[in-house]
Amino acid sequence: MTTTEKHPAGLCTQPTNGRLDSPDDGRPSGWRYRNFKLGPITIPCYASPEAQLLLVSFVCFLCPGMFNALNGIGGAGQFDARASNAANCAVYATFAVVGFFAGTVTNTLGIRKALSFGGIGYCVYVGAQFCFSKVQNLGYVIFSGLLLGSCAGILWSAQGAIMMSYPPENLKGRYISWFWIIFNLGAVIGSVISLGMNMSKDATKLEEVPVEDKPGMAEWKTGDNGAAISDATYVVFIILTFLGACLSWTLTDAKHVVRRDGSKIILMKHPTWQSEILGLWKTLRSDPYIILLFPMFFASNWFYTYQFNDVNLPRFNIRTRALNSTLYWLAQIFGAAVFGFALDSPNIRRTTRAKIAWLVMFILTFGVWGGGYVFQRKYTRDERTRLDLYDWTSQGYVGPMFLYIAYGFYDAAWQTCVYW
Repeated sequence: MTTTEKHPAGLCTQPTNGRLDSPDDGRPSGWRYRNFKLGPITIPCYASPEAQLLLVSFVCFLCPGMFNALNGIGGAGQFDARASNAANCAVYATFAVVGFFAGTVTNTLGIRKALSFGGIGYCVYVGAQFCFSKVQNLGYVIFSGLLLGSCAGILWSAQGAIMMSYPPENLKGRYISWFWIIFNLGAVIGSVISLGMNMSKDATKLEEVPVEDKPGMAEWKTGDNGAAISDATYVVFIILTFLGACLSWTLTDAKHVVRRDGSKIILMKHPTWQSEILGLWKTLRSDPYIILLFPMFFASNWFYTYQFNDVNLPRFNIRTRALNSTLYWLAQIFGAAVFGFALDSPNIRRTTRAKIAWLVMFILTFGVWGGGYVFQRKYTRDERTRLDLYDWTSQGYVGPMFLYIAYGFYDAAWQTCVYW
C-alpha cells in the first residue's frame, strides 16, 4: 500500500488533467523541481514520478531488455540452445530463491545501488554467451546464470518498489503500461541491432561440419552464412547492458519525489525474508482464495524458453529469428498499451473490468496456444536437422510470423493483468 504525506502546495505540482506543465511560482529553488520545455513539449521535472519512472524504465530497457532481445533470437544467439537452456535454468532457479531475500537486500542497499548491482549481472551474462561462442566454456555460462539470477531478483525488487509506490491508484495501470512499453522497446532495439548485423545470413539449409578439435564429432551449422549471431552483436549488447547498470545512479532519492497533487512519496519498504514468509502464511490462512492466483503467477514466465528455443530457434534462420524477435517485442508494446489503458477505464467498475479482462484472457489463451499447437505438430526436436529453415522470403512464412506476433501480444496482456 502506498503511503503519502502532504507537501506544500506548488512543489513540482501539475494539474491532474494529464498535462505536464505547471506554474513557475511557489516552488523551492533547485533544478530538480523545474520543468523543461522542448519546443511544444513540456518535460516533467526531474523529481516527478513520471521522470523517475522513465529512468527506471530505461535501466530495464538496457539490461533486461537486451537480455530479452538476445534470448528472443533463440539460444541466446547460438545455434545450439543447450548452453542457453543450462544458463537460464540457473537464472530462474536462483531467481526463485533470491526473490525471498531480495527485498531485504534492496532495503539495505537502496534503490540506486540495488538497480546498479542488478544490471551488472546482465552484462556478465551476455559476456559469458560471447565467451561460449568462442571457447565453449559451459561452466562460465552456468556461473553467469547463477549470478544473473541473484542480480535479477534484486533489480526487479527495486523496480517493484518504485512501481508500487510512485503511481497514484487511479493511474497505476497507465504507469505499468508506460514501463512495459519502454522496457520492451529495449528488446525491440536490441533485436533490430541483431537484425541489421546479421542481415546477410540467409542460409536455410543445415550442413554437418566436423569439429576440428574433437575428432569423430560434428555439429550442425548453416555453412558460411552462419547460424549464430555475429561477434559485433555480442559486443554491442555488452556495452548497452553496462550502460544500463550505470544509468541507475541518475535516480533521485524517493524523499525528493513529489506527485502532481503535491503529495510526497514515501517509498514502500520491503519486509525481511522472515516476515515475508510469515506474512504469506497469514495471508493464505485469512484469504485462501489467493491460491487461485498462483497458477497465473506461475504461468507468467515459463513459456519464454519454449517460444525462443523451441519455436524461433529450430525453424527459422538467423536473420529471420532476429526479425521474429523484433516483431515479438513490438507486439508486447502494443499489448501493454491496449491492456494498460483498458484496465484503467474510469467508466467501468474495477470488479467489472477484472471480469472482462479474465474473459478476454481466457479467449486469447485458447486462440493463441491453439494456433501454437497446430504449428508444433509440424516438427519435433529430432527432425530439426532434416527440415529447411524458414527465411522471411520463404513461402509459408506469413502464418508462423503472425503466430509469433500473437505470442508477444499475449505475453504483454498477461503480464499487465498480473501487475494490475
